[in-house]
Amino acid sequence: MIFKGDEAKGELNGFLDAGSHIQGELHFEDTFRIDGKVTGKIQSAGDLVVGERGEVDGEIHVGRLFVSGSVKGSAVAESRVELTAGCRVRASIKAPSLIIEDGAFFEGRCSMVRPKGGAKRPQPAPAEKGAESAPEKHEK
Repeated sequence: MIFKGDEAKGELNGFLDAGSHIQGELHFEDTFRIDGKVTGKIQSAGDLVVGERGEVDGEIHVGRLFVSGSVKGSAVAESRVELTAGCRVRASIKAPSLIIEDGAFFEGRCSMVRPKGGAKRPQPAPAEKGAESAPEKHEK
């Protein structure tokens, strides 16, 4: 994939090329790339890549979302959303992780939600026996 430090869940198993338009619902496994236009609902546990010439107008619910093109509507990702430089996003986004590169356009709302399964916050290490909980004071 073209995204920093991330491997796709699986092979690319779908592609909508520039000049093509789908209206309705799209369901897929693994990874799907859009360089054309989709109007409607997209649903998958896999990765959705909206290429530089890609457009989505509607609802998106996927595992991970990578946008270099245009998205309007709403987007929910189970693990992360990445908006790359040059993308145009006018949407409400819900995801536990949101990455917005310098040069990306985002207008809308964002809710940082925990992933399903209740991932817990890291807990501080337990204090040693007899240690004070107040910060140390240094004399001058």
